[in-house]
Amino acid sequence: MTRTLLLVTAAAAALAGVPAAPALAQQRPPSPVAVAPVVRETVSPRRSFVGTVRAMQSAVVGCESAGRVVEMNAREGTRVAKGEAIAKLRTTTLEIALRAAQADLELRRQELAELRAGTRPEELRQSESRAAAAKCELEFAQWDDESADRLRETGSISEDELRRVRLRLRTAQQEYAQAQAALELLRAGPRKERIAQAEARAASQQAAVERLDDELERRTIRAPFDGVVVAERTEVGEWLAVGAPVVDFESVGDVDVRVGVVEDVAPALRVGGRALVTVGAFPGRTFEGRIATIVPRGDARTRTFPVDVRVTSGGDAGGEVGAARLAPGMFARVSLEVGTPTPALLVPKDALVLGGRTPIVYVVVPGEEGAPATVRPVPVRTGVAVAGSIAVEAQLAPGDLVVTRGNERLRPGQPVTVLPANGARPAAKGDARPPPAPAGEPGTGRDGDDSDDSSPESGS
Repeated sequence: MTRTLLLVTAAAAALAGVPAAPALAQQRPPSPVAVAPVVRETVSPRRSFVGTVRAMQSAVVGCESAGRVVEMNAREGTRVAKGEAIAKLRTTTLEIALRAAQADLELRRQELAELRAGTRPEELRQSESRAAAAKCELEFAQWDDESADRLRETGSISEDELRRVRLRLRTAQQEYAQAQAALELLRAGPRKERIAQAEARAASQQAAVERLDDELERRTIRAPFDGVVVAERTEVGEWLAVGAPVVDFESVGDVDVRVGVVEDVAPALRVGGRALVTVGAFPGRTFEGRIATIVPRGDARTRTFPVDVRVTSGGDAGGEVGAARLAPGMFARVSLEVGTPTPALLVPKDALVLGGRTPIVYVVVPGEEGAPATVRPVPVRTGVAVAGSIAVEAQLAPGDLVVTRGNERLRPGQPVTVLPANGARPAAKGDARPPPAPAGEPGTGRDGDDSDDSSPESGS
């Protein structure tokens, strides 16, 4: 009976030229709705690509010397700091050779120290005494020779005896000269050439010791950077040749996400550009990164250009530790900026009502003179998606309130009651002021994403 009365009233109003919708709307109770303001922000067009999480540093750690494995200090899953031992080879023979080389080096150093110290005072006094004794012998030989000359004049000495005296004199002269030369050598000290030779012998032996030290050090396989062992390639007791793999090693902390970018997008990218990364292992989480590398040569098979996105340990957009939770091998989706940032109007995705020829949003119109607020539909043209919002082109202004919940059953002109948010009081009749906005919604410099998974959906 009531429905018939409404239809008759609407027909009478139509004949009288009075709009029927407001009259019908006044008969309905206000519908509770949730609203959000329209905001104007700068957005960047984005494209999504799939990629794989990779360790920033990855290496197959091998041995530099041949030998038998005697220790495995790190197993799969063990974190190792840079320089710490991963494995050790047998070193007994090298240690023996090193001790012998060190002893020989000490001998060479002491010989060099002796030469540099010069002549000892005791040796110098000994040489002076020998020179003095040789001088005495020379003086005695000279006196004997003079006596022999006098005896020869008187015929008191034979020719043989005279010859012996003369030979003894020459011998004394030579011995004195030799003693004087030895004394001068001791006073002058060792020649600089002998010191240089001793220095060269010591340096050569030092190099031999360092070579054995290096060979001994190479028998210990150490971590090239901070990381974790992800695979073991050998075991204790196995003989390894030079270059044989020991473990697979990867860095921890920051990670790279390698994606293949199509050629029409690659010129728009720049190193340092912002990127958003999502992985299936953490639904609802977004990791923020930066473009670290753009390889300038495309893959001939896939016709894509490799791009590395660096996600740091603080890259979780939600404020939690990011890269420490991203593991190499994870499948990731990366959203990259591919255009110039432009200002746009943003509405929540839940504000869109689909199903018609064009998407619409319902804008809350404040009531007059205590009347309840109503809604009016506004056609929109959607643009790039920005997290939970979407850019639109429509007859909207920043600050307009659009319905985000309860809009699937609204009709033009229908009265509504704005639901409170965060425990606020219910809106008064005719009051269309917005509820407090969720933290983090307004802002500037947001990025749009036109990937397949960002298509608008109707609010609920």
